[in-house]
Amino acid sequence: MFAHGSLRVPLGGGRGLNLAPVGWYRSGGMDGGPDPVRLIEDLLTGGALSLGGPSSDWAASGAMALTGPPDGPPRQAPSALVEVMHRLADRYEAFGGESTDGPALLGERAALAGMGRRGATSVGGNAFLLEAADGLICLNLARSDDLAVLPALLNAEVDPSDWRSLERLIGRLPSAELAERADLLGLPLGVPGTAPADPAVVTIGGTSRPGTDQPLVVELGSLWAAPLCGDLLRRAGCRVVKVESRVRPDGARNGPAAFFDLLNGGKESVVVDPSVADGLEAVRRLVSAADVVGESSRPRVMGQWGVDVEALVGAGTVWTSITGYGRKGPRSSGVAFGDDAAVSGGLLLDGPPGFVADAVADPATGLLAAVLTLAALRSGRGHLLDISLAGTARCLAGDGRVVDKANAVEVVEPRARRAGEPAALLGADTASVIAGLHT
Repeated sequence: MFAHGSLRVPLGGGRGLNLAPVGWYRSGGMDGGPDPVRLIEDLLTGGALSLGGPSSDWAASGAMALTGPPDGPPRQAPSALVEVMHRLADRYEAFGGESTDGPALLGERAALAGMGRRGATSVGGNAFLLEAADGLICLNLARSDDLAVLPALLNAEVDPSDWRSLERLIGRLPSAELAERADLLGLPLGVPGTAPADPAVVTIGGTSRPGTDQPLVVELGSLWAAPLCGDLLRRAGCRVVKVESRVRPDGARNGPAAFFDLLNGGKESVVVDPSVADGLEAVRRLVSAADVVGESSRPRVMGQWGVDVEALVGAGTVWTSITGYGRKGPRSSGVAFGDDAAVSGGLLLDGPPGFVADAVADPATGLLAAVLTLAALRSGRGHLLDISLAGTARCLAGDGRVVDKANAVEVVEPRARRAGEPAALLGADTASVIAGLHT
């Protein structure tokens, strides 16, 4: 299915796409290079990879060491997870990116922060698998403000430190009701079966501007998925400008410095104040000058800032939007992070319940976003890439088939790529970047 306009990517057909390495160019039309619609079809429906075996690949990735109970052996994962992460890495390398072990990306934060598997508690320690009245949910208390909304979520007075009372109250409520309340409250809560059917919705825009040797990426995202996408684009030859709010900079700056450096080293740092006119004008100038804009805010935010996303896409900009549940749909107003989004997509262990790797939907979506963005750049047209964490997790879960159980596999510890240079100090490049924008 190919046409201009909004296309929901189907999970069928579309095989045999030629993805030989190519240099930077703008073809001026869809026929000059791979487009994201065909790419994602090929990616998610292609034949089996020629691997040494899903079980040994999973064990060698470092992600298996993060999967399972803390007092028991590490566990296998759905074979689709291993296969799709390899396919994504293959496509990324074909577009000029560095050699990358896709499944190994799932363990980078844990490797740098010294974290390990915790079973039904997330590797990061903030998300929990709990029983609602009709099944399992994931409650993610990733931010201090999340504790304050628990009484509204449960419609009851509750002491967040009284975990047994919290579990009892959750157990009385149906998961659909909890999800609806959580989305209204901005609380990340994962419910299996509530993910979008597809990982991305692609809208094809207008012809892009003449290409440059180094496409400009303006990154407005934070935490993991969007910054990883930006990092992978930088490693593939793009110039990446990371834009943060002066009032609320990227929260990952408060986490492990080595992990922040890994995702943000080599990017230029711009800081703005979107609460004042000058700050909003700077944002609008930056996105107007960009070849690619990567962001992870709710759709209404850009409208409030006076940024017309559809007009920019129509003028040839690639707009890569990463959200929990997509820009449209039943849960589009909800907030999600990697662990709870994975649960909404059905990417979790059963018998007993447990998390798969570390916030698995974050790094997987970051890699997917980078691949689709590179394909869009080479197509010669603007694109709105509406990519969801939960939809990506649903695709990675596949049919739930677990990887082959080899009798003896060596489970290696998580590892991370080399960071290179440290991340720039907040706002270090503001003056030079703003001065260099075309008026």
